[in-house]
Amino acid sequence: MSPQSPLFGRRRTLAGAAGAALGLALVPAVGTEAGAATRHPFGPYGSPRHRRNERTLYVDSRGRGDHPTVQAAVSATPDAPERGWTLVIAAGTYRETVLVPQAKTGLTLLGATRDARDVVIVFDNAAGTPKPGGGTYGTSGSATTTVQADGFTAAHVTFANDWLRAGHPEITATQAVAVKVMGDRSAFEACHFLGHQDTLYADTLNLATFARQYYRRCHIEGDVDFVFGRATAVFDRCELRALTRDVSFLPYGFVFAPSTAAANPYGYLATRCRVTGEAPGGSYGLARPWRPSSDPTAVPMLTVRETWLGPVIDTTAPYVNMSSGYPWQEARFGEYRDSGPGAAIPVPENRPQLTPGQAAGLTIRAHLGDWSPPI
Repeated sequence: MSPQSPLFGRRRTLAGAAGAALGLALVPAVGTEAGAATRHPFGPYGSPRHRRNERTLYVDSRGRGDHPTVQAAVSATPDAPERGWTLVIAAGTYRETVLVPQAKTGLTLLGATRDARDVVIVFDNAAGTPKPGGGTYGTSGSATTTVQADGFTAAHVTFANDWLRAGHPEITATQAVAVKVMGDRSAFEACHFLGHQDTLYADTLNLATFARQYYRRCHIEGDVDFVFGRATAVFDRCELRALTRDVSFLPYGFVFAPSTAAANPYGYLATRCRVTGEAPGGSYGLARPWRPSSDPTAVPMLTVRETWLGPVIDTTAPYVNMSSGYPWQEARFGEYRDSGPGAAIPVPENRPQLTPGQAAGLTIRAHLGDWSPPI
């Protein structure tokens, strides 16, 4: 990727090759921004001395808050609270893994500067990374952040996995998840999700659970299947950015790999989004259907509507089979009123288009049902 991302503007990267490859931030902000962050590390959200309420905790890696790590603050909140708790996170890199277990319902994470580039939760496990006690982490275990609880909200936070294939040629299981979200009513506002393979795992706790998730004005980047899983997930006005890869084959990867349960009437919806990337034209597929071994009856579902598709998308074959015996045509894929060079239809049978009547039933409201996200 180039040294300047159109989303990030001024370049601020994590130290080392991994951060550079992700386009990720972590030299502190400069000038007046740095001064304000030093004087008021928690921005407009109060401080430990001037707490917003008794259900707010402050996280700061420099020791100015209640806890120095995100996980310590999560663990300090009560289980099954009557009202949700809020963690205000000061600017910094939090190199740790974070688990929000099922009992921590209604938890909110707020980036104090209101700029996701400043607050980064990052780690570097891959599926094939050896575990200290033996074995390897696997795809789910590689996640930097895992959210099991219902009612989770995050705003202005970066979730990242900076594991790189080039640094570990001995590892062949290269899935490296930035965040795995399984809870119902999970909402993300202006967050960044950075990784390579399997960046954002939008999933559910189990096959029988239909978890609703809402991502608004987020930036999600990666290469292979970098948005995947079986959740009912809405991506509203997000940027999905396909990274370039040093490989000789095509396609380089796929943006989506849903694994929607057959009984779930709603899978992934991308609406008013932008699919971008600096990889060569036509080097990415839009989606491929994932039928995991745990659910061979899955009927993956993806609707892409009123979305700008950049030239990185292969217009001739935007959808590709993932597993033998299950052609993509049997998945629930559909597009509606998309635009941009990647939305061209040179082979109509390869681009299923929705009718206005079909599109009327595949809206944000239909996907989220009786839930109105708090963001």
